Amino acid sequence: MKYALYLEPEVHASRAELPGHVRQQIRARIADLANVPRPSDSITLRLPDTALPVGVEIRRLRVSHWRILYGIHDTEQWVWVLAIRRRPPYAYEDIAELIDRLP
Repeated sequence: MKYALYLEPEVHASRAELPGHVRQQIRARIADLANVPRPSDSITLRLPDTALPVGVEIRRLRVSHWRILYGIHDTEQWVWVLAIRRRPPYAYEDIAELIDRLP
């Protein structure tokens, strides 16, 4: 079952600024999310103080020092890539703002 894949405009800009080898890895991993939205190396983010839209799961996928943050909606069958962040120093401080962008 293939999911529709949506990327925030910020994701395109962030990806363009990455080193070449990382940019290629991240591009491939994002493309793979349409077929496998929950790869074995992804993690569900626990967000007890954040209101999530009904049916949405927020996950992160690690690629080297970078994190791909994305949401999944199984009923509507979409994956929404919210951001690409470097970790450290990123500590998910803007996660609520990112979640507000979801439909």
